[in-house]
Amino acid sequence: MSIELRHLRCFLAIAEESSVTRAAHRLGLTQPAVSRTLAALERQVGTRLVDRSTHHLELTAEGRVFRDKAAAAVAAFDDAMDPTRLRRRPLRLGHAWSALGPYTTPLLRRWEREHPETPLELLRIDDRTAGLARGEVDAAVLRGSVEAPGLVTELLFMEDRVAAVTSDGPLAARARLTLADLASGPVLVNEVSGVTTPALWPAGGRPVSTVTVTNTDDWLTAIAAGRGAGVSVASTAELHPHPGVTYRPLPDAPPVPVLLAHRTTTAHPALPELLALARELTREDS
Repeated sequence: MSIELRHLRCFLAIAEESSVTRAAHRLGLTQPAVSRTLAALERQVGTRLVDRSTHHLELTAEGRVFRDKAAAAVAAFDDAMDPTRLRRRPLRLGHAWSALGPYTTPLLRRWEREHPETPLELLRIDDRTAGLARGEVDAAVLRGSVEAPGLVTELLFMEDRVAAVTSDGPLAARARLTLADLASGPVLVNEVSGVTTPALWPAGGRPVSTVTVTNTDDWLTAIAAGRGAGVSVASTAELHPHPGVTYRPLPDAPPVPVLLAHRTTTAHPALPELLALARELTREDS
């Protein structure tokens, strides 16, 4: 037996739904058919991909690695079979938040002027690699250290951190803040795509508690509601203003590296031009 596209789609549905039953409903198949397809796939790859021994279905460690590879393969196939993309294939640039900060608009305008034949799509995807590891984009703007197999990263610039506090709270009255100022109360942590963790603080002065969120919108809402403070980068203050959130400089926090990443395989033909333009724009101020 050889692996076919239907095996990959079936596995991805199971992974996304965390349920064989829901995956079967989504695919319009019977539950036994989905189970047989998964079993055949596992036999072919020679390892268990899904742990069904618990009440909550989970992917095994091998299954999580295979999920990213399967998603990339399916995305590449769908992209190749889309007739509109064959005529004018867009270059998809992912980001989880704040994109390229102050360089975002200049990048988009220069690209449209200099490469009108290739649309540049800026896509926000709440994922540590902004959809790059799953094959949803061709390149991605990432912040902080990112470890993922098959990715190439290039440092574009370093970005200062800022504190984000409730606008009607006492910290908002200060001109600048320190990490110690924030540690006395809860700190909001974006556990999906953020770069702030308790390890940012020294071992003896870490926050009294943390509140986890999964995206920038929820992070802003929680800060505005007074559930805690947050730490982000300077471009967040510019690109994500909120009436209930005040941003203040945080000079004792180390800056964050801003990276442009792409996969080692299936590169978009216009990727070299994007890399060159990003380098040019970000290094003009260096």
